[in-house]
Amino acid sequence: MSGSDAYEMVKMKIITLSENTVSENSNPIIKHSGLGEWGLSILIEADDHKILFDTGASISTVHNADLIGIDLSKIDNIVLSHGHYDHAGGLRDVLKRMRKNVEIIAHPDVWASKYSMVPKKDPIYIGIPFQRDELESLGASFNLTREPVWITENIVTSGEIPMANEYEKIDQTLYIKDKEKNEYHPDSLWDDQAIFIKDKRGLIIILGCAHRGIINTVDYAKKLTGIEKIYAIVGGTHLMASSDDRLNFTIDNLKASGIEKLGVSHCTGMKTAVKLAQAFGDKFFFNNVGVITKI
Repeated sequence: MSGSDAYEMVKMKIITLSENTVSENSNPIIKHSGLGEWGLSILIEADDHKILFDTGASISTVHNADLIGIDLSKIDNIVLSHGHYDHAGGLRDVLKRMRKNVEIIAHPDVWASKYSMVPKKDPIYIGIPFQRDELESLGASFNLTREPVWITENIVTSGEIPMANEYEKIDQTLYIKDKEKNEYHPDSLWDDQAIFIKDKRGLIIILGCAHRGIINTVDYAKKLTGIEKIYAIVGGTHLMASSDDRLNFTIDNLKASGIEKLGVSHCTGMKTAVKLAQAFGDKFFFNNVGVITKI
């Protein structure tokens, strides 16, 4: 295991800059002028470090950062959870606002040609909507790796997440196009990753979409960090079309982890979110635009 074994309480803030909806409990400026769109972007402030996890689908991240009073030029790193447009589509606007060179940590497969395919409809491109050289001309320095990256002694990207249980499956509508053969193949979403933060109260896990499963992610976080207790999980869970068996499996495992805060976003789905709220009570919250979680 990398990182320090002597972890302490981490003072941190999790600020949601882009999500499907705007929080009704945020300040009046965000409540009335904030922009919601399908996607996710979360700013993590911890260990005297500022990490932007995903960038939303388009302009919403920059727009909402301005309303909240976030100076995007102060960001130290950008991490991409995976290569879908709704998590990376705001990259160009963010880089233009930052006006500096910045490391972007991501899996090599974020640049795969990603599509959504459903029966009787044409494939829809859902990958990153920019060319790599354009983003690099704006200051992006891509650190493409399949392995975990320790950003600080307490903060690490997951790298590739193993599929280790029978309940969590990859969305079967997601494909990668082989351009040379003009063929489509199921996307295993090896680029799906999360951020793990070590804290003496337990692990804090920030999710993008959890395409490879929220419990697979939790189990791998425990293995990577050596910490069994989960303190908080924030982000997208990709449970919007989950079966009752999978949802019950998820709830049971999260309860067993000792979780104290569960803030869901984006691809969770409203019906699933209601069920999670019923299961976790005061530990549950909607993590949408304008929500600032202090841990």
